Amino acid sequence: MGWSGVRVLRDRNVVIYLSGVIVSVFGNSAMSLAAGVWTKSLTGSDSLAALTTFCVWAPILFGPLIGTLADRVHRRPLLIWSNLGMAVALLPLLSVHSSEQIWILFAVLTVYGVSSVLMDAAESALVAAAVPKSLRGDFNGLRMTVNESMKLVAPLLGALLFVRLGGRAVALLDAVTFVLAAIAFALIRVSEPAPRSTGHQKFSVQAAEGMRYLRRHPVLWRLVLAGAATMGMAGLNAASVYAVVDSGLHRPPAFVGVLYAVQGVGSVVIGLIAGTLLRRMPERVFAAAGIFLFALGVALRVTPSMPVVLLASAMIGAGLPCVLIAALTAVQRESPDHLLGRVAATANTLLYAPNAIALAAGAGLLTLVDHRLLLLIAAVAAAIAALSCLLGSRARTQATVTASAETARIEGQGAEGTEAR
Repeated sequence: MGWSGVRVLRDRNVVIYLSGVIVSVFGNSAMSLAAGVWTKSLTGSDSLAALTTFCVWAPILFGPLIGTLADRVHRRPLLIWSNLGMAVALLPLLSVHSSEQIWILFAVLTVYGVSSVLMDAAESALVAAAVPKSLRGDFNGLRMTVNESMKLVAPLLGALLFVRLGGRAVALLDAVTFVLAAIAFALIRVSEPAPRSTGHQKFSVQAAEGMRYLRRHPVLWRLVLAGAATMGMAGLNAASVYAVVDSGLHRPPAFVGVLYAVQGVGSVVIGLIAGTLLRRMPERVFAAAGIFLFALGVALRVTPSMPVVLLASAMIGAGLPCVLIAALTAVQRESPDHLLGRVAATANTLLYAPNAIALAAGAGLLTLVDHRLLLLIAAVAAAIAALSCLLGSRARTQATVTASAETARIEGQGAEGTEAR
């Protein structure tokens, strides 16, 4: 049989969608690096440079609320107009020339973060309608490969463009990629069901339905919790990477880039074969295997050996995406369409927020404990998260009953709201 990715790439929607992802991720990665460098060059402040990342990531904490909008409208038009809106929103950056105008950059980056959360939720829902169920595992794996591949090359090219032409050129490039992504979504052929009437339900009540559905679905809940724990440990691991390079390998700080490059290669490889593996094992087993691989890689980083640490980086890169791919694929399959935006956004919040929190906590803990102890704690915690996935062997049967009952309850509420109107 050959690589299963060939099969998924024969689907027209998949090819168009991935083309849009390539240009979009390229622009995002280039802009993410340029924003920090731009701020540092204008203000000379390390803390303000770090704040650029916070502006982009902070909106994920409001994912359930932002994702609700993706369930109230058609997803494809929402993605088209959101991308075009971001292209326009980036244009004020062309007026940034000094530290007095740096607030414009922070404002644009905050809008950037909100739009990213919204578009991620809408994309997850659109994929469920546009990509056949049998191909979603392959698709999600390929998307991970595209993301990681662009993260390997885009920051370098973005930095080169910034050095040659400045931050405004990078902003303009990012605006163009948003336009190209909008065109890609416009070309996708999909028949979306009409958004469900919400009656007189409050926005906050609708947002809570995504969390409620996720919480009462044992399969999804177990996967998301395991993923959240793993991403938290990934934050501790990331906080320790400079200590690994300095104290462990006695290399200059710039060598961290080599470890991240090797880690990226591991993520690219697992993305290419994820679909095949997901057809041969349940998502919880695929996720658990990946978490175990990640945990082993983190533990091996305590070894002061260059070959071992490089191998560990590849293991971390290959293992960490598994639970993310498994959780996203399961969310797309198990969630009803009218809730999918909210469930996906809620899952993303639970998955990615622990990473940022643990990264900050890890930076503080490194002043109190040896980095090797921190890495071993992270490895053990990740291994426990992997075991929690495997302990859900009876969860699927229970999940079907629970999820069906929850869906029927929500549908009943929706019908009552329609009648009331």
